This record gives sequence, structure tokens and C-alpha cells, in this order.
Amino acid sequence: MPHDDITYSWRGSFTNREIHVLHAAAFETRLFAESEWDWVDQTDRHSLGWVVARDDDRFVGFGNVLWDGLVHAFIEDVMVDADYRHRGVGVAVVHAARDGARAAGCEFLHVGFDDDLRSFYIDACGFEPTLGGLMDLTER
Repeated sequence: MPHDDITYSWRGSFTNREIHVLHAAAFETRLFAESEWDWVDQTDRHSLGWVVARDDDRFVGFGNVLWDGLVHAFIEDVMVDADYRHRGVGVAVVHAARDGARAAGCEFLHVGFDDDLRSFYIDACGFEPTLGGLMDLTER
């Protein structure tokens, strides 16, 4: 279960520095600069909402919810600080995203994931398995 002091905020505030540090650790990438990737502006302009998880002032989790403007929402970029993994924080982020999307009138929440995350999304979060596809648009 999540730690009792963690708060989950729909459309909660965060800084680019906070999310860049979390993103780099969660996805094992380099640390991006705000001039390269402005998460705050991007989510504000393009997302239905997002979930920010904080333990007091520490930014410990995030999930981004995109949508089609009607009934379909898509969760992306679920991230949890390494010190908080396997404690229910990720599940709580996904459930808060589900609740935010539902409150906005969405009827479906979609997710895509690699096979190693199947037990997290299907077993722990409650998604139903479904077929899907991906097209790599970078190939020429």
C-alpha cells in the first residue's frame, strides 16, 4: 500500500527540474534541460491531466493522461522514484489518473506497455488485456 504521507494530485504542480530528474531515473535516459523539453508547458497545452505524487515536498511519482477530446484517455509516462517503487505508489498514480479521466467524462483509459510491465498494468492496476499495435514513424 502507498505510504500514508503521500498525496496524489490531479493536475498538480511540478517543475521541469523535478520531472526531468524523475524521468531520467525512471527511463534510464540522460537528464534533459528545460530548453530541450518543457514538460510544464507540454502537459498544460496537450494533456487532459496528470497526476503528481508527493511525499511532503519530495516529487515521487507522475502519470500523464492524454485524450481524444471525447471518451478515450491514454496514460503515458508513469514514473515512480526508485526509493518508492514496489510500495503501491505507481498503482495509486494510475488509479488517480483513472479517476481524473472518469471525472472528465472519459469512458475508456488505454495504456501501452512492454511485456515486463504486464503484471503491473494488468494484475496490479486492473487493465484488461487487449490487442494493439505500434508503428515506428522514425524509420524511412
